[in-house]
Amino acid sequence: MSAPSLNDLIELGAISEAQGLQGQVKVRPHSTEPVALLSAKSVWLSLIPRRDAGVSASAAQASLTQYKVKSAKMHSGNVVMSLEGVSDRDQALALKGSRILVARDAFPKVESDSYYWVDLIGCNAINLQNETLGQVIDIAENGAHGVIAIGDASTKVIQYLVPFVKEVVQNVDLPNKTITLDWQLDWQ
Repeated sequence: MSAPSLNDLIELGAISEAQGLQGQVKVRPHSTEPVALLSAKSVWLSLIPRRDAGVSASAAQASLTQYKVKSAKMHSGNVVMSLEGVSDRDQALALKGSRILVARDAFPKVESDSYYWVDLIGCNAINLQNETLGQVIDIAENGAHGVIAIGDASTKVIQYLVPFVKEVVQNVDLPNKTITLDWQLDWQ
């Protein structure tokens, strides 16, 4: 099977350590609820820097390696995975630092009123007055709640950091790629 495009893969975590003696790896997930990571049947591993670090897609493509997932479970805030072909601690340690990527179309289906944060990136953000705030550039977890970065998608200049809470996020319309926020243009 050929490697998918990096645009089709979503980074869900990174291998931080070997776990035990049987070749399991400890994955530090990027999400507090790593549903897609826990349900993945196969993952792609890469030791390359993040896409936004200036690495060309062809260099990134060449370093992707696919592994079938034998098992995955939560343990102390990490995901412990057993990967096919990784059978001892030394093999697991050799993967330390690898980024874990999963094809977006392999994510579990969500209910109609739910969505994955990655699907919000690129959405147009408007306020209740129908004024354009910008596009969703990134989303991060800060412990208490998510924070969406809104700004100019082409330059990656962030204009607003908005808490992703129900008091602020009034509506998410994924088919129309729009998020309606209770947020003013002059709030920084």
